[in-house]
Amino acid sequence: MVRQPGFFDVEERLRELSAKGDDLERIAVLVDF
Repeated sequence: MVRQPGFFDVEERLRELSAKGDDLERIAVLVDF
């Protein structure tokens, strides 16, 4: 059975993306949404 990610799993994944330089975070700094 496949385990669904929990809240903390998502937080860890987002933290890893930010550490790698998430493209969406860089775009958000440049573009005023």
